[in-house]
Amino acid sequence: MTMFILLGAVGVLLIYGISLYNNLVAVKNAVAKAWANIDVLLKQRHDELPKLVEVCKQYKQFEQATLQKVIEARSQVHAAGERQDINALGKAESVLRSGLASIFAVAEAYPDLKADQNFMQLQSRISALENGIADRREFYNESVNINNVQIALFPASLIASRYGFVEKPLLAFSTTEVADVDMKKLFE
Repeated sequence: MTMFILLGAVGVLLIYGISLYNNLVAVKNAVAKAWANIDVLLKQRHDELPKLVEVCKQYKQFEQATLQKVIEARSQVHAAGERQDINALGKAESVLRSGLASIFAVAEAYPDLKADQNFMQLQSRISALENGIADRREFYNESVNINNVQIALFPASLIASRYGFVEKPLLAFSTTEVADVDMKKLFE
């Protein structure tokens, strides 16, 4: 009788351990899926930005420094995304979003550009992608939070440390990105 109880207890512990491991795998894969969703939108935006820059370049007097800032930030975002360097991506995203805001604000001074059908379509498309990226960032950070909590909880932490489950970094924003927008500065 004692042997059956002992075997039953070992069986329950084994099933519980397998369940914890499977949960950690599911959470880890949810983080990877959330990252892949962000990556898709980043690549789509990466493809749209050169078109926007080219449309703006058609207006010779358009501020070249603003365009150059966007081109450089685009490269930094792409490189950080390829490396899956979340910290560098957050910083590069802040610079890129600032550059895009500047382009759209400066465009207000160019009535011909504002009326350009290609510019309007690209502005709309990029704005939609920005909103999608923001939504996916939120989902990614939630997935990372769940992952980080799960691998820190006991007894899952024992399995997590043994099988190499690690904490993931949140996709953080620079202080300039979360601060209020200085509208006066944008229109100077």
